[in-house]
Amino acid sequence: MSQQQPPPDLVKKGQFYFIYDRPPHIVMEDKTKRGLEVRDHALDEKYGVEADRGMIHDMDGIGHKVGIRWYFPQAQFTVEQVVERAEDMEKRYRAIRELTCPDDE
Repeated sequence: MSQQQPPPDLVKKGQFYFIYDRPPHIVMEDKTKRGLEVRDHALDEKYGVEADRGMIHDMDGIGHKVGIRWYFPQAQFTVEQVVERAEDMEKRYRAIRELTCPDDE
């Protein structure tokens, strides 16, 4: 049985993210949102870059737009800067997991 190889443009992966080198962008993808349908492509105010966004609904049926992947222009961002943002996202997800599923470690 062959082991699946990562895509050739994969730069780094964490438990909750992938970072790809896709000129002219460095793309950060949220693994937890991978199966979500892309509903629009717009400016993400938090990061100040273009992003693919999808819709999730809370228990009350209210829809919330969430980022799926972000496109950081290579002319303005280094891989290290994108990794820093991805690691921040990873820390938030780990904190949420500790609060909601403390026995899953």
